[in-house]
Amino acid sequence: MIEEKVRDLLKAPIEEAGYILAEVTYGKEGPTNTLTLVIDKDGYVNINDCLAVNKIVNPLLDDADLIDESYVLDVCSKEKGSD
Repeated sequence: MIEEKVRDLLKAPIEEAGYILAEVTYGKEGPTNTLTLVIDKDGYVNINDCLAVNKIVNPLLDDADLIDESYVLDVCSKEKGSD
């Protein structure tokens, strides 16, 4: 299962950066394949945290090449949608 492979690959690097990988989902959002990583940490997760995790995981995902088709990577917080 893609989600399990992604979690196994990314859990340790994300935790080393001070975040928690709370959820991994992969599926279609409309016509687009989307890999969603939900992160958490002590305190509030902001856009800078999401960008930091994106910079960590993007090269790891590219190198591992776990997903054959093209997809969009979405790194978001557990508080998604709240400001």
